Amino acid sequence: MDAKTVQELKARLPVIAANRRRNFKPLKTAALVYLLFAAADGFALNFFDDGDVEELASALIDAMSDEDALAQTFMLGWRDTAEGGPSLLIQEWISRRRVGAVKVFGWNTADTPQLADNIGILQRLSAKNPYSTPLLVATDQEGGLVRHVKGDTSDTPGAMAIGASGFPEDAYNSGYYIGRELSVLGINMNFAPTVDLYTNHSSVLIGPRSFGDYPEYAGIMGIAFARGLLASGVIPTAKHFPGHGDTELDSHGVLPSIDATFDVLWNRELVPYRMMAKEGLPAVMSGHIAFPNTAAAAGPASLSKWFLGDVLRDRVGFKGLVITDDMIMNGATTSTGSLSLAAKQALLAGNDIIMMSSTPALNDPVWVNLLDAMRAEPEFMARVRDAARRVMGVKLKYLRGEKAVPLVPDMARVRNGIPDREGTVFFQGLAARSVTLIKDNGGLIPLTGEKAGRLFLAGQNLDFFTLGRKYFDNVSSYWYSAPVSDDLIQRVRLADTIIFYLSSREGIEVLRSFRPLGKKIIVLSVLSPAYLNEVPWVDAALAVYGNSSDSLLAGFSAILGKIPAKGSVPFELNGR
Repeated sequence: MDAKTVQELKARLPVIAANRRRNFKPLKTAALVYLLFAAADGFALNFFDDGDVEELASALIDAMSDEDALAQTFMLGWRDTAEGGPSLLIQEWISRRRVGAVKVFGWNTADTPQLADNIGILQRLSAKNPYSTPLLVATDQEGGLVRHVKGDTSDTPGAMAIGASGFPEDAYNSGYYIGRELSVLGINMNFAPTVDLYTNHSSVLIGPRSFGDYPEYAGIMGIAFARGLLASGVIPTAKHFPGHGDTELDSHGVLPSIDATFDVLWNRELVPYRMMAKEGLPAVMSGHIAFPNTAAAAGPASLSKWFLGDVLRDRVGFKGLVITDDMIMNGATTSTGSLSLAAKQALLAGNDIIMMSSTPALNDPVWVNLLDAMRAEPEFMARVRDAARRVMGVKLKYLRGEKAVPLVPDMARVRNGIPDREGTVFFQGLAARSVTLIKDNGGLIPLTGEKAGRLFLAGQNLDFFTLGRKYFDNVSSYWYSAPVSDDLIQRVRLADTIIFYLSSREGIEVLRSFRPLGKKIIVLSVLSPAYLNEVPWVDAALAVYGNSSDSLLAGFSAILGKIPAKGSVPFELNGR
């Protein structure tokens, strides 16, 4: 380390000492580090130093400037790219602001090797900071409906398929194989598992992302999924605390309000968090949802000190990181009026990282106002440094050592390891194990050519048509939409049996138009089978919980009788 840097560090010793007296308990190792600063010009703290994680985390944050400490609480996304790498603005945030974390969204991921290369670029920039602190690199790779890292990665069954299979081992292996692919890409944190209960069956936002509506069951599957991610080196994050499953509304556009009392939440939505906290869960994402019948009143839980402090920290006993859902959401900012105020309230409430899907300007108000508040308000200064210390502790625990995700991806492993070959076999098996026979009143299954007669496929998925044509003779197909066209009705009149792809309320309206025609109808329900409650008159129905080719292949295989449909719907459906 050069002499100028040493002198700058030594000049900060009085500030470090003041921070320690004001905010933190004395730590012997940390105190020794400070003495070494003063005594040895050649010594400097480094993220990769040996020693107690808690003490090293405190020493690193105490040594940081206000700007560097605040930057550890920021997680930013980036939308545009510069030639040969991620946007210049996100690179500036890392090199100049020393931001602590980035988030990978779907718009970053079409080119898998390029994504890996971009992550390497960002980590190399971060390694140049005075303490060599790496970035948390996060994404949403739940499996199934939410798969932000697309490109060459596995298109897997989701959480509801795991719930239908009934095997915690399937949850573990899902987390493990998803994590192995993320690890190859240099992504070290996953915003999964989703442990929201499927309490409101009209919820489109949660739906098949949930393990089901049984609290203990969701907790068991969430623990297993998280363990699988950890075995791959990836940090799991349970979401959306305290629970997003009892509303039809989406917090991206509005602030949903759920009428449940705290007693109901404690014995229902909070059960998975209570179970996972005892297992040492590393991180939780706070949700932008209001619970007006609790002490949090009408504001979002993500900005509530009562929810994040009194409930999550004190009553649940959670020790890990708390990360906001995207702050660029109306559910986060409606109650405060601005992103700056929402971000400050989020930190004061107990979030350790504020996540934003876009990259603000370097001197954006959200940065300037938070930094000013740190310097003017001792309480806020203490809260930010406490959050930064917790962030640093998680990094020290999970981003170092043999099991850690590589900071700079190996491009040969990217080319050869995605999709994960073992994972491909596992996910095909999971899709088959989760297929559920809901009903077969007409004895149509297994469906033979003789039973089917003239077969008609009505759907909204190209793989559905391709597989149907592969496995059945004398078949025609139609991509349906609402309102129903005369052409579709005429085609249905010519058929004997219909296999109908049902994934939405729009599909229910189309399906109802077929009822007067007296045709044999088999419904293949993808995503959530809750819509089947509204069409009890169909002859047969199966659920596959996903729209990937593996899930559709499993569904057709069950219709043909090639595999047994042994899955169970993981929530209450028509009394089942």
